[in-house]
Amino acid sequence: MKDTTANVAADENQDQVNDTAEEETQEQEEIGPAAELAEMKDKYVRLMAEFENFRRRTAKERLELSKTASQDVLGALLPVIDDMERARQSMESNIDPEVMKQGLDLVFNKLNQVTQQKGLKPMDLKAGDDFDSDTQEAITQIPAPSDELKGKIVDVIEKGYTLNEKVIRFAKVVIGA
Repeated sequence: MKDTTANVAADENQDQVNDTAEEETQEQEEIGPAAELAEMKDKYVRLMAEFENFRRRTAKERLELSKTASQDVLGALLPVIDDMERARQSMESNIDPEVMKQGLDLVFNKLNQVTQQKGLKPMDLKAGDDFDSDTQEAITQIPAPSDELKGKIVDVIEKGYTLNEKVIRFAKVVIGA
């Protein structure tokens, strides 16, 4: 009987421990979702704040980049501007047209060199070349002076330019009909 009584007492203690554990589990389950929800809300708010900061920072960087994007090109053009000012000053004192032409050619060559270093290239077009609507704009169509110029370029009105292989100005041409 002592064994039975001891077993009953042990069973009762075990039941009490189980009941206490079940109550704690229920409390954790009740507190758990609320705590988990609060934690998830906190993570969400922090993530949204971080994203907003990222968006503002990239917008600011983009704005600064657009403001200074031409700084490199304009810095390279400053010597050409200086040469143009010196040429204009020398034109006032020098009347010889040949000297002025040579000075103008030097400044023009320097300008071409600077723009080519930055990736600007003129399109090489001449009369008799095939018309290409991807790089050229037909201003008008005239009767072809010869049969071989039908559908081809008769005259180049304005040069076209590419910047790093992208057309930035279409060549304006006259084509033969």
